[in-house]
Amino acid sequence: MSDKLAKLVDELSTLSVLEAADLVKMLEEKWGVSAAAPVAVAAAGAAAAAEPVEEKTEFDVVIKDAGAKKIDVIKVIRQLTSLGLGEAKTLAETAGGKVLAAVGKDAAAEAKKKLEEAGAVIVVE
Repeated sequence: MSDKLAKLVDELSTLSVLEAADLVKMLEEKWGVSAAAPVAVAAAGAAAAAEPVEEKTEFDVVIKDAGAKKIDVIKVIRQLTSLGLGEAKTLAETAGGKVLAAVGKDAAAEAKKKLEEAGAVIVVE
């Protein structure tokens, strides 16, 4: 192997799995090709070494139980959403109902905290 190729291999070996995936996309776009088959073989070897974990960016706030203080939970649901009183009451009484859908991590955590303080049992999915 030439020195130039050896240096390139050394530099590519320092890339994270996500950086390598970005590099593949950039090369596919620049050259107008698809590296699906070769990448699958390379990815199989890389997956054995380190499985990439994508961080979830969107969360659903799901009510499991309104608890004993249902009126307080309904008030918080109304604060978090644009639902009317009847809709918020129905949501509070529906186990598995999504109070918020596809929200960020911080918004989901804040909503969960407020609903749990009101007495509800909440799951962030």
